[in-house]
Amino acid sequence: MATPTLSPPGSLLDQKMKKSSPGKIGMIAFAVMLVGGVGYIASRIYSDLLPVHEGSIFPYLLLGVALLIALGFEFVNGFHDTANAVATVIYTHALEPHVAVVLSGICNFIGVLTSSGAVAFAIISLLPVELILKVSKGSGFAMVFALLIAAILWNLATWWRGLPASSSHTMIGSIIGVGVANQLMHGSSGTSGVDWGQVTKVFQALLISPVIGFGCAALLFGLFKLVMKDPRLYEAPKGNEPPPLYIRVMLWATCSGVSFFHGSNDGQKGMGLIMLILVGTVPTAYALNHTVGYNQVETFAAVSQQVIGAVGNYVDPNTTVGDSGPELEAFVSTHQFTPHTMLALQEMVGDIRNEATQYKSLGAVPSNMQANVRNQMYLTSETLRLLPKYGPKVSEGDQKVLTNYKGLLDHSTKFIPTWVKVAVALALGLGTMIGWKRIVVTVGEKIGKTHLTYAQGLSAEITAMFTIGLADGYGLPVSTTHVLSSGIAGTMAANKSGLQMSTIRDIALAWIFTLPVAALLSGCLFWLFSSMVK
Repeated sequence: MATPTLSPPGSLLDQKMKKSSPGKIGMIAFAVMLVGGVGYIASRIYSDLLPVHEGSIFPYLLLGVALLIALGFEFVNGFHDTANAVATVIYTHALEPHVAVVLSGICNFIGVLTSSGAVAFAIISLLPVELILKVSKGSGFAMVFALLIAAILWNLATWWRGLPASSSHTMIGSIIGVGVANQLMHGSSGTSGVDWGQVTKVFQALLISPVIGFGCAALLFGLFKLVMKDPRLYEAPKGNEPPPLYIRVMLWATCSGVSFFHGSNDGQKGMGLIMLILVGTVPTAYALNHTVGYNQVETFAAVSQQVIGAVGNYVDPNTTVGDSGPELEAFVSTHQFTPHTMLALQEMVGDIRNEATQYKSLGAVPSNMQANVRNQMYLTSETLRLLPKYGPKVSEGDQKVLTNYKGLLDHSTKFIPTWVKVAVALALGLGTMIGWKRIVVTVGEKIGKTHLTYAQGLSAEITAMFTIGLADGYGLPVSTTHVLSSGIAGTMAANKSGLQMSTIRDIALAWIFTLPVAALLSGCLFWLFSSMVK
C-alpha cells in the first residue's frame, strides 16, 4: 500500500492540535511537580546557605543571576532535544500532543534525578584548568557566563528556524571558544587553552552517533519487516485514528525511554556548570562534599598513605620542589611531565591527607580553606587522570592504588546535590512544554517525503534510546537531536520513502556551523567579560 505524501509543513500538526484535548490532567500534574520542585529547591538552598556568613549580599545576588542563566540554558535545551522524543508519538497519533509532552517531561525528570554525573564532569574536564581553579575570581565567572550565554543565543537562533541543532554540540563549541580565547589573551604565560585530547574524545561521540543512528535505525526497520508481518505497522496513520493498542504501547515505551535517557545524558550538561557557579559564589557550602564524614576520612587517610608509597617508587631522589601546587598546575595545563611532577604529587597527597585528618570531616574544614582544599583535590585528580598518558610507566599494582585514590578524591569534589538535579529536570520539562512545536514539526514532517509510519517511529526511537543509554554509561555526551533525526532519515531511506533534501541540508549546515559560531560567540563574550572584571 502506498504511503501518502505529506501535506504542507505544519498542517498536520495544526490539524491535530485543533482536535486534541487540552491535556488538563497532565498539565495539572506537571504544575504540581513544578510547585513542589521549586519549594524543595528553595528549602535546600536555604538549608545549605544558612551556616554561611558571606558578610555581603553580592555573592547571593551573583548566585541567583548565574543560576537563572544556567537554568535558562537547560530550558532552551528542552526546546531542542527533548522535543525530538515526542515527535514520533505525536505524528503516529499514539498520544495527543499535550499528553506526549507531559509524559516526556516526567520521564526527563526521572532521568535527570537518576543520572550519575559522569557526563557533567566530562564536560567540565574540557575547560582550561586555571579557570576552574579560579572559578571564584573574575576570570572564572567570565568563563561560566560566556559559555552559557553563547550556548543560549545559538540554541534560540536554531530553534527559531525550527532546526534540530544539538545542545551538546553547542556547549562543546562554546568551551572551545573560551579555551582558545584564554590562550590568545595570555600568550605564552603557561595558561592552558583547550584539552584537545578530551575534545577529540567527546567530538568523536558527537560525530559517530548520527551515523550510528542512521545505520542502526535502517537495519532495525529492515528487521521489523522480516519479523513482524502486521501490515498496519508499515502504513501511515489514517486521519486522526490512533494505532492498534499493542503499537501504541510500544510507541509510549520508546518515547518514555528516549526521554529518560535524554534526561540522564543531556540533562547533565548544565549540571557541571551549575556546580562551578555554586563553588565560585559560595565555596563554603559547595566546594567540598560535606557528606564525607569521619569514617570516610579515616579510609581516605589510609589510602593516601598507600598512594604516597606508590608514587615514591617513581620519585627522583635528587629532585626538589618549592611549591607542589604550581608544579601540578603546570603539568595539567601543558601536559609536559618533568622529574618534579611525581615529587609534587607525593607532597600534595600528603598535604591533603593532613588537612582531612586534622578536621575529621570535609564539612568541618574552615570556610576560608574549603576552596583551597577543593583546588588541591581537583589538581591531584587531574594529575592522576593524565599520568597514564604523559607520565612514567606505572606498575599494575601501583596503578590500582592510584585509581582507587582518584575515586575518593572525585567523590569529595565531583558531587551534584539532589536539588540541582531537580532544578535542571524542571527547566528541561518546562522548556519542552513551551517550545516543543517548532522542532517536532521539522522531525515529524520535514525529514521524509512521506508520513512517518509506526515501524519507522519505533525503529528511530529504539535506536536513539539505546545509543544515548550506552553513551551515558561511558560518560560521553551525545546529541539526542542528531541521533533521532538521523534515525528517522535512516528509516525513510530504508523504506525508499525519499528524503526532503532541503531539510537535510539545513540540518547539516546547522551541524557544520554550530561549533565555529558557538566558539566565536563564547570567545568574544569571554574577552568582553574578562575585560570588565579586571
